[in-house]
Amino acid sequence: MYSYIDLFAGCGGLTDGFEKTRKFKGLAHVEWDKPSSLTLLNRLKKKWRITDAETRVLRFDIQRIDELFKGWDDTEFGTSRGLNALLPSSRKIDVLIGGPPCQAYSLAGRIRDEHGMQFDYRNYLFESYISVMRRIKPDVFVFENVPGILSAAPGGLPIVSRIRDAFSKAGYETLENFSDAKFNLDEYGVPQRRTRVVIVGLRRQAFGGSRQTKEILCDFYHRFRSDTSLIEKVTARTALRGLPKCFPKPCVVKADDGLSHTVNTAAALNHVPRFHSRRDIAIFQLLARDLMSGANKYHSIDSLKKLYTERTGKTSAVHKYHVISPNEPSNTIPAHLYKDGLRHIHWDALQARSITVREAARLQTFADDFEFLGGMGSQFKMIGNAVPPLFSFKLAGHISKLLQKHK
Repeated sequence: MYSYIDLFAGCGGLTDGFEKTRKFKGLAHVEWDKPSSLTLLNRLKKKWRITDAETRVLRFDIQRIDELFKGWDDTEFGTSRGLNALLPSSRKIDVLIGGPPCQAYSLAGRIRDEHGMQFDYRNYLFESYISVMRRIKPDVFVFENVPGILSAAPGGLPIVSRIRDAFSKAGYETLENFSDAKFNLDEYGVPQRRTRVVIVGLRRQAFGGSRQTKEILCDFYHRFRSDTSLIEKVTARTALRGLPKCFPKPCVVKADDGLSHTVNTAAALNHVPRFHSRRDIAIFQLLARDLMSGANKYHSIDSLKKLYTERTGKTSAVHKYHVISPNEPSNTIPAHLYKDGLRHIHWDALQARSITVREAARLQTFADDFEFLGGMGSQFKMIGNAVPPLFSFKLAGHISKLLQKHK
């Protein structure tokens, strides 16, 4: 089996795909967010039967690089012997995977922030990733992020230039143009329109020098892209098929049980709609009927903004509402879902609600036995930030073939 370490592991989207191949063994999973760490820990123990998962999941701030390796005793993060204690005696690591938090690179994030997020510390978390990479020298690395990273320029210097130079100086071959590392995940069977940049790098010394390594890398990308040729795009209806329906209650009182809709918690994990007011339920019914009838009265941005103002008395610079079309892949599942679900309204007017955590998880290709811990907001956020496990599984399969062929 090949060894890997997962940085910025989140709830384990990348990890789940790599574990599913049965060709990789995770040595460590680094994540600072508590609900995500607990969710990942639970998954490793229950699904993958990893008995020492408590040791392997390192909940810690990756920016504290020396402590991350040597161990820590901290009031917030507890105690650990650190990464050094988990590395094999040979210090050989096959693959490093992960991707720094994407909010600072996202176009939406830059629009919302008055400074365009140029002062956001998350712009520079890639430096921590590279610091770990320099110390453990994996043969292969996977660096995943949002397409906005291609245009982000905090301080006026393109972030991709800094990242590419840092990878090269560390001894790794990457694609010259990171735009060529952009993937549409719906082409790999993920039932949503989700575009991501997946930078794979190979250590030159491990693959026979610069020229040969570049050829191997180009062949890898060619084969991985060719993996989409026989895949039909999966619709939202197909992805959510079989889940219990959740209908509005005749009388909605939040003080009652906090539920505006009927639920069947025994039928599916994490399948509870967030609370919706009578006003929002009526709006959802209106929009779902408009879509499914083909009337398209609320198809334009201006009409949606006008509806929002008429019903709420507020104004918005962007349109707030979007009903998922059942016959197409969903729109992107974002971390923003933790704030509200107005851009992810179910198409069934009788249900009149936004999607549940389980539905978001299905659209991200998480298995139904994947249990999300923490509050509903934390669950939505970790799902939106994750790499879809189906895509990760296919990526891991191609990486294992690369290692088998050339190592």
